[in-house]
Amino acid sequence: MDLSSVELRHLRGFLAVAEELNFTQAAARLRVGQPALTRTVRALEDTLGTRLLARTTRSVELTPAGHRLHGELTPLLTGLDAALRSTADGALIRLGFTSQLPAACAALTSAFRRATGAGVRLVRKDAPLAGLDTGACDIAVLRGGTPDGAAVRSRVLLHEPRVAVVAREGALLAGRRVVDWDGLAELPLVVNTVTGTTGPELWPSARRPEPACTADNFDEWLEAVAAGHGVGIAPEPVVRRHHHPGLRVLRLKNAPPVAVTLAIPARNPHPLAERYFDSAADAGAA
Repeated sequence: MDLSSVELRHLRGFLAVAEELNFTQAAARLRVGQPALTRTVRALEDTLGTRLLARTTRSVELTPAGHRLHGELTPLLTGLDAALRSTADGALIRLGFTSQLPAACAALTSAFRRATGAGVRLVRKDAPLAGLDTGACDIAVLRGGTPDGAAVRSRVLLHEPRVAVVAREGALLAGRRVVDWDGLAELPLVVNTVTGTTGPELWPSARRPEPACTADNFDEWLEAVAAGHGVGIAPEPVVRRHHHPGLRVLRLKNAPPVAVTLAIPARNPHPLAERYFDSAADAGAA
């Protein structure tokens, strides 16, 4: 096995396919042609003497060897990218988020820019970690905490109140302006399973709302609620920012607040992301 022929493009190509599980989407992400990407991944497999991806006409899945390589390569290449960016002129960090940045981040970012002279580029990703786990961003603002087992360090920035939304012309909670949190346990719930902050598990196990339908992103969630499929619950600043003519917003009593956290990789974070992360603690102390 001659590993000297393995180049960085082979590793980046494999990681892109491993994360997208789709050669077309991975090629678009890398801005290369799909045939070229297929050859690149095949060359890596041939060099290693093992199959990393199981391909069918309809799907792409990681083999056990592919899973192992993906787990080892992700932190290594993320660290390499961080090292290269930190030594380049015009230093820049990428701040990931899902549906909306809290207003508090504007002051935090301005203070960071003044202190470091570095730029901050915003990156929106409809993913539980806003792209932090795939290297799409260096630091992320997350709502509702971090997923279990995520290899990150996090710090709570603030808490946001929850509100309920229902279809304007629907029968659910008609005429109500305020509703109690416990009262929602009897109603169907629309759940954003990717970046949402409210699921049935927040209620006691003996009395929980039933999921009426699920959504993969915030826009789908809005339309499902507007269509009358069920009640939606989300942080108030996010709902207020995304006005929808087909929805009514109701105030919630006794609802648990949503934690807004700042997260960076647990291993090899970007040096400037570490500065941004620490500046949030300084701002909280002030």
